[in-house]
Amino acid sequence: MNENGLDASVSGTATPVGAKWTTARVVAGYGAALSLSLYLTVKVIWVVAALFGSTPSTFTDGDWILLNGVTVVMSVVGVVLGLALAQRWGRRLPAPPVVFFAWMAAGFLIPMIPYMLFGAVLGGDAGGGDSGGGDAVPSWETAFIAIGFGGMALGLAIALPIYMRERWPAAFLGRVGDHRPAPLGRSHLRALYVLVAAPVLLWAYWAAGGTLGLAHRDLMNADGRLLAGNSALWAVLGAAAIRTVATGRPRMPRWIPMAVAFTSSGSLVAWSAWKLPWALLRPGGYTAAEYPAVSVVQYGLSITAGIVMLAALLKAAPAPPGRKGGGEHVVTWPRRRSPGSSTGPRPSP
Repeated sequence: MNENGLDASVSGTATPVGAKWTTARVVAGYGAALSLSLYLTVKVIWVVAALFGSTPSTFTDGDWILLNGVTVVMSVVGVVLGLALAQRWGRRLPAPPVVFFAWMAAGFLIPMIPYMLFGAVLGGDAGGGDSGGGDAVPSWETAFIAIGFGGMALGLAIALPIYMRERWPAAFLGRVGDHRPAPLGRSHLRALYVLVAAPVLLWAYWAAGGTLGLAHRDLMNADGRLLAGNSALWAVLGAAAIRTVATGRPRMPRWIPMAVAFTSSGSLVAWSAWKLPWALLRPGGYTAAEYPAVSVVQYGLSITAGIVMLAALLKAAPAPPGRKGGGEHVVTWPRRRSPGSSTGPRPSP
């Protein structure tokens, strides 16, 4: 264990980020946990109310309790993740569950930041205005939900990159092009581009006002088109980030494309995995704007694209010094010319 509380066997070569970055991570992590606690409070109240027979008119008691029970569990995991990002014990947790839950949480929430901002400016429903069953909710519940989403998203956007930079510095330090690009292969990149292009073109078409594939055109309102455009934007950013890492161009701090691809791939998987059961099961009389077959195809392609993007990202990520993993090309990357040197300069983020 080093002076930063990091396990060297997990983090590779731990490098401090400085007091200001550490403070930012701690404050953002606690802020994320506190914000999502407000959302959690509303969901718990809804579950308790449902147990006493108070549910939205379009849902059965069982469907409403199940739906909100799932979101309660998701919220608890999110609160724990925020605390893990803020506290020392969070850097000693096993890597696989941390990466998975951070990937899903980042995918769910960080891409929603521009959507919520534009929605607020345009007067949309990005913050939520009903219980999900068509019934109006008290203003304080709406505020708690909006603060929960927005606060958790902003907290993750700040705390998560710093946490990952501290724990896995080899993957985030330096600049793109400092070393030989990751050997992802043209076939891997082409497959990723094709998988991303299909849903992106559909979402961009709907965002521009298209109606092909929509069974209920009235449901694709301005807010829905804004959301479709936001989804298309993040998918394109993720594919572009993978291309940057794979080709070494353009030169920029490595953490930027790594963080963008991580968030984008998580968004493709998380939101599609959430929406697909709704499209298939239609709880509470839920009606999707698009035809069921279109829902299945777009969400299936999106999930596949997100997984392929994450696989490319993990392959491109440098392994910790002295250990093979991720991209084994790392062990043959050019080093400093002086004998015995280990890596190039490592600027702070």
